[in-house]
Amino acid sequence: MLSPIRPAILLTLAFTLICGIAYPLAITGIGQAALPATANGSPILRDGKIIGSSLVGQAVTLPGYFWPRPSATATTPYNAAASGGANYGPTDARLIARVREAVTSNGGAGTVPADAVTTSASGLDPHISPETAQLQVARVAEARGTPPAEIARLVADMTEGPWLGIFGEPRVNVLALNLALDAKTPLAR
Repeated sequence: MLSPIRPAILLTLAFTLICGIAYPLAITGIGQAALPATANGSPILRDGKIIGSSLVGQAVTLPGYFWPRPSATATTPYNAAASGGANYGPTDARLIARVREAVTSNGGAGTVPADAVTTSASGLDPHISPETAQLQVARVAEARGTPPAEIARLVADMTEGPWLGIFGEPRVNVLALNLALDAKTPLAR
């Protein structure tokens, strides 16, 4: 007579092999074969070195570069290990103070796009709206000693449309824009 524990042990081993080893290896292999850059985190390379990901924002504060939207990761901005929203309610004094400060530093009420003063749900969003990018053109142009029209043209060139023409909003990847900016016009010293 078979012990009732033997089938349980065999099924546990079989499902561990199938679901814990075979399936993840198969999906990883398919991902590496079909979309290797995406499967490896969508890295952006410069001079053969990974300098970031097109999927994760980076903290940028130099005046000659475009700045991302605020990060919700409080301790270390854009830390993927601490991803998540701030979860402040609309009447929370901390949110109101942070938004007021951001509005003031971005030119005042009525002229500031929402993504310039609010965080994304993950706190890691690598994109800003074209309006937020245009809001920063004068600062970037002045720091680089470049005509604002030239910087504005670069923003327009780097603006991505909605996915498949219908999903989402126009957006600008901040890291890609800053790299294109460096390639086109170096910082004034």
